[in-house]
Amino acid sequence: MLKKMLLAAVALAALAGNAAQAADLKELRIGILGGENEADRLRNYACLAEGLKKEFKLDKVSLFPAADYDGVIQGLLGGTLDVAGLGASGYAAVYLKDPKAVTPVLVPQQKDGSTGYYSIGLALKSSGIKTIADAKGKKLGYADPDSTSGYLVPLTQIPKTTGVPNDKFFASTQFNGGHENNLLAAYDGKVDVAVDDSSGIGDFKDGFTSGTFHKVVAKGSVDPNKLVEVWRSPLIPNGPLVVRNGLGQEWMKKITDFYMALPKKDEKCFNAIEGGDFSAYVPVNHDFYIPVVDVRKAAIGG
Repeated sequence: MLKKMLLAAVALAALAGNAAQAADLKELRIGILGGENEADRLRNYACLAEGLKKEFKLDKVSLFPAADYDGVIQGLLGGTLDVAGLGASGYAAVYLKDPKAVTPVLVPQQKDGSTGYYSIGLALKSSGIKTIADAKGKKLGYADPDSTSGYLVPLTQIPKTTGVPNDKFFASTQFNGGHENNLLAAYDGKVDVAVDDSSGIGDFKDGFTSGTFHKVVAKGSVDPNKLVEVWRSPLIPNGPLVVRNGLGQEWMKKITDFYMALPKKDEKCFNAIEGGDFSAYVPVNHDFYIPVVDVRKAAIGG
């Protein structure tokens, strides 16, 4: 009887703590992955910060454009970030370290209804590389150790084409500090092939309809006519928007509802933060990412 009373008291205290936390929240801290340069990320997310601040009458909404994916991952694990859009592998990294740290709540949906994308390998046309097989003994560029399309998927899937691990097939592999930097490394001839995220649909001359390739083409940073796609992965699940569980259920629902309404309420802001051919957010849960969690655990651990 005493044990039951103690457990009930603990449960009530936890509920009271969550309620107080929800009522007293003054600042919301949003982590932004390092896909683009910092200035572009801050500019694109400014509307989101302003919208959240106004909607919930917060004192402050802080944006944290981490230098790399691990910065966002550690922020969520350490409780210094509250909300972030993660890649599937980044979510897997958080989950494998602490399954109770965050909850995936939403995933962006493309206009064709899909909730997935591809890792693609890009090379300069002038290199003479037409397929990944032609890149034997060349340099491969990765984006970030915690990127799905920029590391985990090419690490595990390119060998299914070449028949050998990447560190045996290529002369060297290197990380280039994010997706945009990785693509630019190939464009500038610093690596022979770069792997990055892409919708893989639409016109190549537009950099397809979404993803890093699309963003850098839209900004005029690269001329797509000088590039060629040399490899494409199987379909990858879009990464989730996650909310730190420590915020409590009330704030998790408020934040989820805000994002769900954003595409219709402020389409311009939605397009700015998603950067491509997306139409909505749809609900998601952990089950959608179990295959990626399993692959990451087997390939590179937590």
